[in-house]
Amino acid sequence: MTHRTTHPATDGTTTAAGSPVRARPAALLSAVAAVLFALAAPAPVATASSVHRIPLPALMADTGGGDQLITARAPTTHATTGTVRWWQRHNGRWRQAGSAPARFGAGGLTEGSTRVQGTSTTPTGLYDLPFAFGTAPPPSGTASPYRRVGADSWWCEDNASASYNRWVAPLPPDCAAGESERLADYPTQYARALVIGFNYHRPVHGRGAGIFLHVNGKGATAGCVSVPAGAMARILAWVRPSAHPHVAIGTAYGPTALIRY
Repeated sequence: MTHRTTHPATDGTTTAAGSPVRARPAALLSAVAAVLFALAAPAPVATASSVHRIPLPALMADTGGGDQLITARAPTTHATTGTVRWWQRHNGRWRQAGSAPARFGAGGLTEGSTRVQGTSTTPTGLYDLPFAFGTAPPPSGTASPYRRVGADSWWCEDNASASYNRWVAPLPPDCAAGESERLADYPTQYARALVIGFNYHRPVHGRGAGIFLHVNGKGATAGCVSVPAGAMARILAWVRPSAHPHVAIGTAYGPTALIRY
């Protein structure tokens, strides 16, 4: 290995034989000028967005009037993944309490008011959270009404039934099993879940039934929103009915933008 030598009077470069090459005066002047120009340049001006980001709920048209909000946002209506965040309002200011990656329907997202059942789309909009349920016990600290799933626990999705879009136990005679979900058949997804109040309080037959926030399965959902099991447990332990929690589902931009709801 050839050792190169430098000399205080040179710029540190050498020839292949190790002889120093003296720096050119013009090159030195250019370097000094560049340094002086950089020092004289004004510092970048901090914008309002870089100093303080406005919380997402503060940009929304409506948050349901409570002090807790879950947002589920996808990049576009064609997306099957996005982000769920949960927010707490204190003294009029919203602060993020947690976040998790989310999955949406295999058919993407669609406007909730015109959704059609059987399309595997997640309905956009602002909804309440009537109650929670699961095959597993509720997490410690859960305050929401929590129903344990049993062998006869069903969600009726039969459009011809008077129990359409309702938890039933057992399955009523007018609700066909082939048109409904036996909740115990999904021990992973329904280990813990929150009912999303889409088409719930005044059900429109044919619009859709059984839309939940639940634990991830193997992939996209049939129209629900899903999150990892740990995130679902944290959400259930955080939700407080006294805070009138809601969930807002939407996209980043466009007619179904989350901030429109």
